[in-house]
Amino acid sequence: MGKCYFCKGNMIKKKIKHLHKWGEKYILFENLEVEVCKQCGEVYLSPETLYLIDKKTKEEIKPKRTIAVPVVAL
Repeated sequence: MGKCYFCKGNMIKKKIKHLHKWGEKYILFENLEVEVCKQCGEVYLSPETLYLIDKKTKEEIKPKRTIAVPVVAL
């Protein structure tokens, strides 16, 4: 594992949820394998992961499930 670009902290592999916005569409990706800095928390997505997100975002998807998201105006 490498070092964080910003703080030079150590990186760890972790699975996260990632909310992605494409136009007016939101997609929640689960179990996304990323590298996270143990020191500052910066998240790094690999080129392969970004490619998969881009591919899934553009194609007609059948979601595992659908969730409601509250919208709050400030």
